[in-house]
Amino acid sequence: MPIISRGFHGRRPAGGRELPPGQYETHDFPVLSAGPTPHVPVEDWEFTIGTESDAQYTWNWDELTALPAETPTVDLHCVTKWSKFETRWRGVPLDTLFEEVETAADFALVHSYGGYTTNLPLEDLLDGKAWIAYGYEGEELAPEHGGPARLLVPHLYLWKSAKWVRGIRLLLQDEPGFWESAGYHDYGDPWREQRYQGD
Repeated sequence: MPIISRGFHGRRPAGGRELPPGQYETHDFPVLSAGPTPHVPVEDWEFTIGTESDAQYTWNWDELTALPAETPTVDLHCVTKWSKFETRWRGVPLDTLFEEVETAADFALVHSYGGYTTNLPLEDLLDGKAWIAYGYEGEELAPEHGGPARLLVPHLYLWKSAKWVRGIRLLLQDEPGFWESAGYHDYGDPWREQRYQGD
């Protein structure tokens, strides 16, 4: 019998699309949160990128939504093992926000309203891989799904796509976020089943 290492291939759902290993397809959009849902009025919303040299780049709601937006259609994969195909979003690519940012950092710690944090390599936020999303399926993004705006990093497990996003702190050394400090994987690649530390 051949030996196939974990993460080598996924399952095929009824529609013929490939699922990462250990995942199942859902047509719902389950709501999972570590705490109460913050309700942030757009007039109070602000997003800041802070560099390792303490430079600050800040956008309010009107400034963010005036930037050129993209409408990516992406698959989502949650660490709790559900996947949802072809979700449609609207948001500003992180590449746009980083155009004027000068940094030597390799890592990012994302901060949310409500205190949530998650860490990512900076390269996973750039080159068309991530957005600050404020629309979902043609509507404003609902608070339970991270509205008014959330990070969207669809190639990683969904906990990396921080809801209620308010900023990114750039770091020279990696620093674990909320779930990573509780034992979740630092990176979170669904195709390699990187759910927990040691996976």
